[in-house]
Amino acid sequence: MFPKKMFLSNAPKSSEFTQNEPPAPTRVAEVVVAPKLPALFVADLHLSDKRPQTTVAFFDFLSGPAQQAGSVFILGDLFEYWAGDDDAGSVFNRSVCNALSAAVATGPVVYFMTGNRDLLAGQGFAHASGVHLLADMVSVRFEARTLLLAHGDALCTSNREYQAFRQQVRNREWQAGFLAQPLEVRRASIEKLRDQSEAAKYEQHAEIMDVSTEAVTSLLRSHGYPTLIHGHTHRPARHTYLIDGHRCERHVLPGWDDHAVWLAFDGTEFSVCSDKHLF
Repeated sequence: MFPKKMFLSNAPKSSEFTQNEPPAPTRVAEVVVAPKLPALFVADLHLSDKRPQTTVAFFDFLSGPAQQAGSVFILGDLFEYWAGDDDAGSVFNRSVCNALSAAVATGPVVYFMTGNRDLLAGQGFAHASGVHLLADMVSVRFEARTLLLAHGDALCTSNREYQAFRQQVRNREWQAGFLAQPLEVRRASIEKLRDQSEAAKYEQHAEIMDVSTEAVTSLLRSHGYPTLIHGHTHRPARHTYLIDGHRCERHVLPGWDDHAVWLAFDGTEFSVCSDKHLF
């Protein structure tokens, strides 16, 4: 299916992924202290077997730029969807898990935060891939700077219908009921929801789909005026704010479209990089 590295030789068997449980808040990190530098940040890859070029770009990123980094942070929507940890046994999902595991074995510490598309990724996924699970949100503390990481969808507060849906699907009882259904039923349900979501985007104003300035300001104030990094909106940019006399930054990560793109941090400065060029 893919013309380049698949990392399938040591892939776990599908029988190893028969247990599902909702991701437990007590099992994810809410604070990361002194991660190794440089740190790379990515989000919204939306990997699937229908986007082979993006998948190849991710494998090349893991075996290339990521190997020169101290840590890699994946801030949600790594997958187009994740139906539960028992879905890690599929050929495609297995290849991604094995690529991550191979990268961790020879290079950086990889941290993973669920997004709205892969919020059911839990301990089974972490075990298969070697990643460290992160809460949404999480503080990352370097010596001279604190970063606040989020997927970003919680900040889109103008979209009230979506926020109600987000609250529902992150409820542990709802997740337990959903994960109790057969895998094929879950896949079909997610495919239907995904199609409905794409159709709804054309009917909503751009402002509703973006983060709320009020939500961002409140978040930065409540966390001591850090630098915020998030994805979800697919609107890459660097924003600056002056809040209560404090200068804050917000970096929005780009989505991937057939090539790799990431935000790099060396402890002092940020730079946006891709497998094509340096911005």
